[in-house]
Amino acid sequence: QVLLVESGGGLVQAGDSLRLSCTASLLTFSGYSMGWFRQTPEKERELVAAVGWNNGYTSYADSVKGRFTISRDNAKNTVYLQMNNLKPEDTAVYYCAAARRLGRVSATTRGDQYEYWGQGTQVIVSS
Repeated sequence: QVLLVESGGGLVQAGDSLRLSCTASLLTFSGYSMGWFRQTPEKERELVAAVGWNNGYTSYADSVKGRFTISRDNAKNTVYLQMNNLKPEDTAVYYCAAARRLGRVSATTRGDQYEYWGQGTQVIVSS
């Protein structure tokens, strides 16, 4: 059974940084595009960032461009989300997800193409 395990969430103040990690097991990690999504009770799930074949293929939501960086380490089966200059509106549960690349090099941006999901990690940013 494929397993995605997120870590690194927590309670921080506005302007602080956090790094989320997601480690995958039982899949050929390099064959998957990896994404970070977030969701709050008030909003639908949204794609925050995604990475394709390598770290040269990334995509970001406009709201996080310039503040968040997604990266992957295929040797460790891990994807990271470095979050800088956090804002209260970044408060959400963050989910890691995996989508089969099927030969594509670009990052997968459609949520319905993500096949595997983690359990989520809470990020709370206080003002």
